[in-house]
Amino acid sequence: MQVTETLNQGLKRGYRFTLPAADLAAEVDRQLAEAQPQIEMKGFRKGKVPMALLKKTYGPRVMGDAMQKSIDDAISSHMTENAVRPAMQPKIEMENGEGWKEGDDVVVNVTYETLPQIPEADLSTIELERLTVAPSDEQVNEALENLARSAQSFEDRPAGEAAQSSDQVTIDFKGMVDGEAFEGGTAEGYPLVLGSGSFIPGFEDQLIGAKAGDAVNVNVTFPDDYGAPHLKGKDAVFETTVHAVKSPSAAAIDDELAKRFGAESLDALKAQITERLGAEYAGASRALVKRALLDRLDALVSFDLPESLVEAEAAQIAHQLYHEDHPDDHGHDHGAIEPTEEHRKLAERRVRLGLLLADVGQRNEIGISEQEMTQAVMRQARNFPGQERAFFEFIQQNEAAQQQLRAPIFEDKVVDHIIAGAKVTERAVTKDELEKALSALDEA
Repeated sequence: MQVTETLNQGLKRGYRFTLPAADLAAEVDRQLAEAQPQIEMKGFRKGKVPMALLKKTYGPRVMGDAMQKSIDDAISSHMTENAVRPAMQPKIEMENGEGWKEGDDVVVNVTYETLPQIPEADLSTIELERLTVAPSDEQVNEALENLARSAQSFEDRPAGEAAQSSDQVTIDFKGMVDGEAFEGGTAEGYPLVLGSGSFIPGFEDQLIGAKAGDAVNVNVTFPDDYGAPHLKGKDAVFETTVHAVKSPSAAAIDDELAKRFGAESLDALKAQITERLGAEYAGASRALVKRALLDRLDALVSFDLPESLVEAEAAQIAHQLYHEDHPDDHGHDHGAIEPTEEHRKLAERRVRLGLLLADVGQRNEIGISEQEMTQAVMRQARNFPGQERAFFEFIQQNEAAQQQLRAPIFEDKVVDHIIAGAKVTERAVTKDELEKALSALDEA
């Protein structure tokens, strides 16, 4: 196999591989000779079919296999011998494919981009600030009050009292559009908390002031983004009968409430809430530190980026943002979505940081243990109740799915490694200040 370089520009590489016809014919002969002992053909004993007949019968098919194997072996050897790290799958084109005939050399053009050499930087010079928030008694008490409200009970109002916001009404209703009942618009004995926002906008408001025994026609308009397409924007009337009106009664904040939420006592529940709030604040703080670190890294080093990776990432960003802006479009028949310059800049940042973090991880021999991978699979499996086994099997058989789980774990481990070696100062702030910093992060 003759190899000639045709392109060497930046990260782009091109080579012409020429497979001599004699070498291809020799490979065909070798494969046929290897298969000959097992071949049976009418009129011949097993293994005794003449080579000339084998070539006539199986030659074209074996020629194709031999050609593919020779090309694959040549490209693989080239990659190994030259320590090539292609950014994406190489593009392979047969130069004389249309006019090729047996006896001709096979000429194949291979083009690809290499991964860049990442300059090593002194990561210990990075300076970061970590915001810390200690859960206050006020925040713990607020969480307790929310739990008490979620555990509230409802008691019948005295006869004749009107329903108020936050009351629970027990109702029968029948929805009508253009005078016709529609599927899913009827229920009996339904408990509805007024002000909960669980029904169509305007429905609950029209039941405030109703009393047990009242019949109320509730007039509403289905939102334009309603889930059922045939009801979007339609005017509807719900013939509603109120059977009971009940006022809320919050649960007492005591040991009994704690036991309802799995704690042995109120003090134990407070400790759990304090720990949970601390974990939430620490998670939010880490998100801020990580974003600050990525900003520092993005400005710390500079190197050429493979255009193929940037283009693929920009296309992915454009596609994702399109579906975020068009939540009703669940298909992929929307045609090509052209990435904008903003998409491309974001793609360049992601590719640069991805390559840099991968390099840092490799230099410091950061890996993902089997236990960490198993835990990640188990966390994801919880999103598919009743189908956990099928999910496990899917992950085991799908390398791409494994990589999707592995990538964020690896990134977080590398980020934690860099943070551990950076200069990090801590600053105590309030919960409101932390939330303000997070809001600014989301808007950036």
